[in-house]
Amino acid sequence: MSLSGEVRLTEAEWIGRARAGDDAAWEALVGAHQAAVFRLAYLLLGDAHEADDVAQEAFLRAGRALDRFDTARPLRPWLLRITANLARNRRRSLGRYLAALERLWRSEPRPAPAPPELSAAQADARDLWRAVQRLGQNEQQVIYLRYFLELSEAEMAGALAIPPGTVKSRLHRALQRLRGVILSEFPSLHEELADG
Repeated sequence: MSLSGEVRLTEAEWIGRARAGDDAAWEALVGAHQAAVFRLAYLLLGDAHEADDVAQEAFLRAGRALDRFDTARPLRPWLLRITANLARNRRRSLGRYLAALERLWRSEPRPAPAPPELSAAQADARDLWRAVQRLGQNEQQVIYLRYFLELSEAEMAGALAIPPGTVKSRLHRALQRLRGVILSEFPSLHEELADG
C-alpha cells in the first residue's frame, strides 16, 4: 500500500507504523521517496550503479535511525540529507579513481554531432545538463535540488544541513554562474535565455 493508497494516513502515522515493525508501512515510505533519493544520488555521483548503492544504504541507515526521527518534520529532506552525505563520502573515497576516469574521458575524442533526428528540445536539455556539470559541486547541488527535484528552499536547507539564507545565496550565485556558462559556451541556450 502506498502513501497515496486507499487508507489516508499522514506521513507521521506511516512512520509510527514502521517504527512498530510494520514492514508494509516502511515499504510504502521507501516507495514514496525512492525516486527522489535515487535521483539525488545519481545527480551527485553521475553513475547509476553507485547511485543505487547509495540509495539503498540511505534507506538502510534511515530505517535504523527511524526511532530518532522527529515526525514533526517532513521525512523527505531528512532522507535527502542522508543521501547527500553518503554520496559525498562515496565521492571522496572514490576520488582518485574518479579523477583518473575524468582524465581518460577528457583525453578521448568528443562524440560526433547529434544525429538529425535529435529534436531541438533534446539538444537543449543535453546542453543544459552539460552546462550544469560545469558548475562546482555546491552549485550543482542547489540547482539539482531546486530545479530537478523541485524542493523548496526550506527543504533544501534541511537536505543540505545549511541555513535557509545560505541556500538562497548559493542558489543565486549558482544561477548567475550557470547563466555565465550558458552565455559563453552554449549559444543555442543563450538564444533561449534571450527569448525567455
